[in-house]
Amino acid sequence: MAQGLFTVGFTVAEVLSIQAKAKEMLIEGKTLMSWSDSGSNASKQFPMTVKETLEECAHALRVLEPATYRCRRRITNSAIHHLAK
Repeated sequence: MAQGLFTVGFTVAEVLSIQAKAKEMLIEGKTLMSWSDSGSNASKQFPMTVKETLEECAHALRVLEPATYRCRRRITNSAIHHLAK
């Protein structure tokens, strides 16, 4: 669930840039990097997973520019009919 990390102090353009970078990393599989050299191992993990980053971006865009990025509304209808015995 998004926490609104990108809703304060970020512009729509910045959020879209972050979202594009997260998509690029997802496509390239760059969510966790590790390497070794001469017996030494190192790894790098990003502060947020790609999934979390994309969720935060989507939330921020809905807050910062709701006319363009609002949630789609789903309309459902249900009814209960009484069946005679």
